[in-house]
Amino acid sequence: MLTTEIIQNHNQKLDADHQFKLAYLSELLDRKGINIQSIINKVKAFQVAIPSWALGTGGTRFGRFPNGGEPRTLEEKIEDVGLIHQLNGSSNSISLHIPWDIPSDPEAIKQLLKTHQLSIDSVNSNTFQDQKDQPFSYKFGSLSHTGADSRDLAIQHNISCIEYGKQLDSKTLTVWLADGSNFPGQQHFRRAYQRTADALSAIYAAMPDDWTMLIEYKPYEPFFYSMVIPDWGTSYSLCQQVGKNAQVLVDLGHHLPNTNIEQIVGRLMHFGRLGGFHFNGSMYGDDDLTTGSIKPYQFFLIFNELVDGMHDAAVKNPTLAWMIDASHNTKDPIEDLLQSVNAILTTYAKALLVDRQALNNAQEQNDVLAAEEILRDAFFTDVRALVAEASRQVGGALDPVATFRQAKVRQSLIQQRGKFSVATGL
Repeated sequence: MLTTEIIQNHNQKLDADHQFKLAYLSELLDRKGINIQSIINKVKAFQVAIPSWALGTGGTRFGRFPNGGEPRTLEEKIEDVGLIHQLNGSSNSISLHIPWDIPSDPEAIKQLLKTHQLSIDSVNSNTFQDQKDQPFSYKFGSLSHTGADSRDLAIQHNISCIEYGKQLDSKTLTVWLADGSNFPGQQHFRRAYQRTADALSAIYAAMPDDWTMLIEYKPYEPFFYSMVIPDWGTSYSLCQQVGKNAQVLVDLGHHLPNTNIEQIVGRLMHFGRLGGFHFNGSMYGDDDLTTGSIKPYQFFLIFNELVDGMHDAAVKNPTLAWMIDASHNTKDPIEDLLQSVNAILTTYAKALLVDRQALNNAQEQNDVLAAEEILRDAFFTDVRALVAEASRQVGGALDPVATFRQAKVRQSLIQQRGKFSVATGL
């Protein structure tokens, strides 16, 4: 379907224009004392996990319009991520969602992963909806439920996720809790919080010592009066109670409008509790749009904080987990994921260009304009040729989306899987 020869042939058509742009950028950066290959090497090393649930067309409660050729099994989802990694060289892992991605043959799945040069990133639990024949409901909560039976069911589900993850050599459990309330007085805030803390502690106790628990937060949806974990502070406090391997997961869409996400990132890195990211884009709320498509400058400022913390010896934060969490209602899912990974790498590269010493000096001298201009200079630098070169050097495509289209990959997938195939999961 997609061969090395196809990628190389497409690269050859773009090579002359690419080399012109790369030479210009190289000279521009050289004048600033920046070695372009050193930045390329860092971009090459940056890997973004692809979520299994984002490989199919999303939708709303009003409708869903599949593209066809969507992955119907875990095996087919792995194949699709393999295609993405083949095109960009920067997506070497897949994040699973249980119960949709339960492996029927773990050893066969591990061999398939190896074939596509992939690994399992995290396993994600689902206690936000009831499954068929589920004995106790999550309608009024899961880990925070007033009923011990529902809480125990949710705890055991998360422990099962850990067991599935262990079979596939994962070392991360991601917990997003949909629990909350819709009306004043419906839920006792303090007791709901404590039940959640106790339940998370029980799950944490079942994790191997080398595993990480990522605790996500969200200010609203599915509940619109209160959420049990509505903000980073609540997630942080739960991590403090649960244990040293519990970390806060930041989803870029899980914030109220105009929230200063970059400051949250800085705080969590300072505390050593930033575990990772779910990348996406947001206009109004948790829109799960293409990463960097709505607020690219804010996205850059977030990466500026990340790079600053990652290069500061005083920051004792663990290695970060990078993952996309998106819903593709109108785009081809693979194309959208390729776009998102490219936006992440491009923004990361721009943040690497920031003159840290000059920025620090401006901040210490309270030179507001100088500090801002240092950031703006990096943000407005066109680094697309740099990211394209990073992809080429690892065997990927100079233009992954264009190559995907020219190779007619979606048409091939439709021929293999059918025009009306729909991905399992969300």
